[in-house]
Amino acid sequence: MKVVNLKQAILQAWKERWSDYQWAINMKRFFPRGATWDILNLAEALLEQAMIGPSPNPLILSYLKYAISSQMVSYSTVLTAISKFDDFSRDLCVQSLLEIMDMFCDRLSCHGKAEECISLCRALLSALTWLLRCAAFYAEKVKEPLEQAAAENQLKMCLERLEKVLSSTKNRALIHIAKLEETSSWSTVEQSLVKLGENLNNLGSSPLRSQADDCVSLIKSIPTMLSVHSEQLNKTGFPTVHAVVLLEGTMNLTGETQPLVEQLMMVKRMQRIPSPLFVLEIWKACFVGLIECPEGTEELKWTAFTFLKMPQVLVKLKKYPQGDKDFTEDVNCAFEFLLKLTPLLDKADQRCNCNCMSLLLQECSKQGLLSEANMNNLIDKRAADKENSPSLKSAENANIQPNPGLILRAEPTVTNILKTMDADHSKSPEGLLGVLGHMLSGKSLDLLLAAAAATGKLKSFARKFVKPESPKVFISPPSAKSGPVRALLFDISFLMLCHVAQTYGSEVILSDSNPPGEVPFFETWMLTCMPEEGKILNPDHPCFRPDSTKVESLVALLNNSSEMKLVQMKWHEVCLSISAAILEILNAWENGVLTFESIQKITDNIKGKVCSMAVCAVAWLVAHVRMLGLDEREKSLQMIRQLATPLYGENTLQFYNERVVIMSSILEHMCADVLQQTATQIKFPSTGMDTIPYWNLLPPKKPIKEVLTSVFTKVLEKGWVDSRSIHIFDTLLHMGGVYWFCNNLVKELLKETRKEHTLRAVELLYAIFCLDMQQLTLTLLGHILPNLLTDSSKWHTLMDPPGKALAKLSVWCALSSYSSHSKVQASARQKKRHREDIEDYISLFPLDDTQPSKLMRLLSSNEEDSNILSSPNRSMSSSLSASQLHTVSMRDPLNRVLANLFLLISSILGAKTAGTHTQFVQWFMEECVECLEQGSRGSILQFMPFTMVSELVKVSTMSSPKIVLAITDLSLPLGRRVAAKAIAAL
Repeated sequence: MKVVNLKQAILQAWKERWSDYQWAINMKRFFPRGATWDILNLAEALLEQAMIGPSPNPLILSYLKYAISSQMVSYSTVLTAISKFDDFSRDLCVQSLLEIMDMFCDRLSCHGKAEECISLCRALLSALTWLLRCAAFYAEKVKEPLEQAAAENQLKMCLERLEKVLSSTKNRALIHIAKLEETSSWSTVEQSLVKLGENLNNLGSSPLRSQADDCVSLIKSIPTMLSVHSEQLNKTGFPTVHAVVLLEGTMNLTGETQPLVEQLMMVKRMQRIPSPLFVLEIWKACFVGLIECPEGTEELKWTAFTFLKMPQVLVKLKKYPQGDKDFTEDVNCAFEFLLKLTPLLDKADQRCNCNCMSLLLQECSKQGLLSEANMNNLIDKRAADKENSPSLKSAENANIQPNPGLILRAEPTVTNILKTMDADHSKSPEGLLGVLGHMLSGKSLDLLLAAAAATGKLKSFARKFVKPESPKVFISPPSAKSGPVRALLFDISFLMLCHVAQTYGSEVILSDSNPPGEVPFFETWMLTCMPEEGKILNPDHPCFRPDSTKVESLVALLNNSSEMKLVQMKWHEVCLSISAAILEILNAWENGVLTFESIQKITDNIKGKVCSMAVCAVAWLVAHVRMLGLDEREKSLQMIRQLATPLYGENTLQFYNERVVIMSSILEHMCADVLQQTATQIKFPSTGMDTIPYWNLLPPKKPIKEVLTSVFTKVLEKGWVDSRSIHIFDTLLHMGGVYWFCNNLVKELLKETRKEHTLRAVELLYAIFCLDMQQLTLTLLGHILPNLLTDSSKWHTLMDPPGKALAKLSVWCALSSYSSHSKVQASARQKKRHREDIEDYISLFPLDDTQPSKLMRLLSSNEEDSNILSSPNRSMSSSLSASQLHTVSMRDPLNRVLANLFLLISSILGAKTAGTHTQFVQWFMEECVECLEQGSRGSILQFMPFTMVSELVKVSTMSSPKIVLAITDLSLPLGRRVAAKAIAAL
């Protein structure tokens, strides 16, 4: 008989009662090679014929089972065929379909092309929907008394199969891919779940009900199967959080809070720190910073950081999703833990001369971080503790007002001063002068500046002082009365701005939005004339050489008049002319035209009324002294000494003593470098302010490499980084450069052989790298790792534990830099650093795929796959990655370095030889998966070539469905195909 189609062939087999293997032989004879059985829809045709009557046809079913066992048909076509059956009232038919599913549902696999693997995902999703509909149908029938027993039996069978399908992580991963591939089908699953839930109410609390609930919760977990991370519960100290907070408090009080919040969240996520311990570590770091900081300005900065800035940071942290936890409860819990650290709190209270905990709790309560009941409870507990602690009030500090209270009061004052400065003072500038004068007394100025810095108002505060020295304030015509007021307004503004620039960095004052040609005088002077650490000034720069007629008249004025005329003066012109005038006077003195007495009279004139003239004069002298030989410096240094000595006469302008205090502090900062280089000592008057904190920390005559290793060893032994060490590391980073710094610290890490020490070293190194995370990451991933991975003589250094620790550090740095590099502007301390260390990445790593280096060649994917996997008009090149499909710019150095690192990793995985470098690559990838959140579009893994996935699953520790889902970009169709192929083959 000539067979026309599949249906006829099946009917003939049934009529002639062929056995299953006989059927298979004849089928192959009827249908010659060419079309596959899946294309002919064999599974569907067999099921259609088998399910015609009320009970299934056993002979035709045996043909289907034989076809499945002998792999004539794929699992996906069988599942698709089953999911098309919808007459659930035929119990025997449903039973036989469930038995067919039993044959393979717990061991689904597919070794074909990627398209076939995606078909399996879709078929599994259809089968899941079918099982849910089936279960819902029988759950509804349970309430009919006549059919209750039969329906319960059928429901039990359905739920068993559901459980069997869902208990396999591999199956859930395949369904996860199908959900992303076909969102409409997933909404059908959700509707079926709702229907099943309604019908389950008929079951009461039977074992079937709990079995069904388990299945439902497994299905609901599929969309989030990647984002579940357990928290670390075996640790109580987290040195990275501690160091990040200390670094920020010590070096970046003026920084915006958002980058700090993001960095802290990144650390919390990467190290999986429970929220209460995370908040506790933040407060511990704040109290340690308060206790160990130097007295004076630094102490005020730390107080402002702890009591004003950190509560704001926590308010922003509160906005991040916390799961089902309440952040205020975590904050309360953290304070409960903090209360147990009585010695720390007592020491902080002694240092600050007040109950720090109580003030901090009140501030947190104001910000909505603590409920009032919890706040009062914690305050009472601390009060009870303090009864046993050493008494704070000694005779000498009883009258000292505590800094935290002063800082908290200074914060609203800043706002009031900003309003005052905005008013129009052209009619009566005396009012403005009164406000500015009072700001100078005692430590008011530093209190206000610290409060403004911690609350993000310092820039607008400083910009208000750039304004008084512009002519707007002086609209009224100069008169004998207004002359001194104008001079004082100019002087106080100038001194304050210098002080702000030295304490918080000059970028606080610089404006990004000055109209062209309208740069304020102070900005011009500060950029070109003001000595700062690491800034070399040219004493012959045109800015020091103004109009000669103005210089001559100024020299004459300084030399002849016993009294500076304040009325006609244009003070910004005087400040620009003073440097040239000093040069003239210095030349006259050196040539014997002027006597020392004349010089004294001139310097008295300069510093006697307007202190800013002395500041400008010394600024030029500092630049000038650097250019002189050893025997030529004497007179210039003597002149600096003269200008630095205050003039305590009767005939000085208002607020002179207060202005001199600030002037002395400014001059001391300006001269520090040059005095050290020329081994000169100038005794600056005791100002009541601190001397320069954290200055000149490096021991003399000791190589910087020894300093680096000794400081790192001490920090590692202690287990945490202190403020002083942070400043030493920063100085060494400036001096040695990024490559030297990074390379030597990595060498220190690779020397460690104890597991707990290497882990601690990674936590501390990550925090130290926060000094300049972007540049250090580029060096680590672009230079140091490739050198270690490609030089076989260095492979032994990558053994466990140091190698594993380096992999962890590399991933942490890569993730941090990648998440922040597009958003964060370089901070002030990073802008100052000279960038000679990083080579031009474009020449280092060519842009095209045809890399000259054979090292980067990857195993090319097999030809037939490449056409299936790729998008219609792109062949699957060995280096094709998600980042290219997302068109990520490869002109960005970090993107370029990451792409090349992953090419290198891919080539190591595909190489024929293995070693510790292969093991290192596995650790690197495992750490990537550990730290990732679901969805890798924005992550570093988008730079991983797609072909690497199939190499990775050959590694025993990486061959899990969850890992495949985590490392592929499932937002791309190509990513889903790669993942489906890898998982289906597991």
